[in-house]
Amino acid sequence: MRKISLYLMLLTSVVFIASCDKPNVQLHTIIHEDGRCEREVSYHTVMSKEDRDSLWGGDNVAWAQPLPECLNTDAFMGSHTDVDGDTVTTTFSNSFNTVEEMCQMTPLNLNGSRIQSKASLEKHFRWFYTEYTYTETFISVADTFKIPVSDYADKDVVSYWFTGQPNLMQGLTGAEVAQRIDTMETWVDKWVNANIYQFAVEYIVGNYDSIPNPPVSKERFVELRDSIYHYIISKYGDELNFEAPDCYKEFFHSDAYADFFDDETPLGKGLSDKLSTQLNIFSFDVPYVLTMPGTVVNAGTGTIKDGVIYYPLTGERLIPGDYTITATSRVTHIWAYVVTILLILVAIGSFIYRRKGPF
Repeated sequence: MRKISLYLMLLTSVVFIASCDKPNVQLHTIIHEDGRCEREVSYHTVMSKEDRDSLWGGDNVAWAQPLPECLNTDAFMGSHTDVDGDTVTTTFSNSFNTVEEMCQMTPLNLNGSRIQSKASLEKHFRWFYTEYTYTETFISVADTFKIPVSDYADKDVVSYWFTGQPNLMQGLTGAEVAQRIDTMETWVDKWVNANIYQFAVEYIVGNYDSIPNPPVSKERFVELRDSIYHYIISKYGDELNFEAPDCYKEFFHSDAYADFFDDETPLGKGLSDKLSTQLNIFSFDVPYVLTMPGTVVNAGTGTIKDGVIYYPLTGERLIPGDYTITATSRVTHIWAYVVTILLILVAIGSFIYRRKGPF
């Protein structure tokens, strides 16, 4: 039977937790012809009228939802809330003079820190139309992980796994794709496992003074960290190490570290919270919506629907490097067509006038 991927287990668990505990969030950027722009963030939850009444009384639902952890409301000037049946939607908005100014107040947080982005808007006059190209780059959060993913695979493979680019599966059969995906899952499992272990060891070292009668000194424990890891891997491979307490007990012939792996103890809860925080990147998922002036002619990696562009903005896409979205649109100049037609008519009239003379 095929082994269940640690990465897929982790991803499934964090996505499930996120879907249960967090409202759905969407980021909307609106670019205007004169270079001004707007940013909106909306999120919604399902809440019965009885629940709203019990919390806020009557129809006052301006704050009828828990604020998502990934949202920084300091970036907004106004907000409004709409109720459609049991769905409560809150929208925060702000206007900016330039896209550069807008990016100084990116409204998204990850693990308590503002996600950084930088943007540019290019405007080119082409007589019959003006072309706009908007680009926004979200800065990588790869430093969340102590062990870089590049230690386990080459740059293109890492980029494909987390972003889908470049398309390394072009021209492959379904069987060949499945084989390559299996290989990729193997190194992702190893990378995730190594980082989980790294987080755990750092936490244990940081709380080493709380261990009664440790079998070795803190300095010796740090020296043995690689040996401990190889021992765990030798026993359980790349699978999730639910049995880690037994590994520590067997390795050190002591129960001194058991509390770190028991959620009922303060040390265990602290480690669990640390791991959850560090791995929040896998649950970060805020669809990015972009409205450009005029007609979109190039959406980059986005999908166009009803003239609006949709991009996936996930924590995973920020792992291998900076994540860039870009789009180009055109605003047609009706007056340019009118002027051109008039000039053509004048030219034709002048030609006829010269050929026939005034009489």
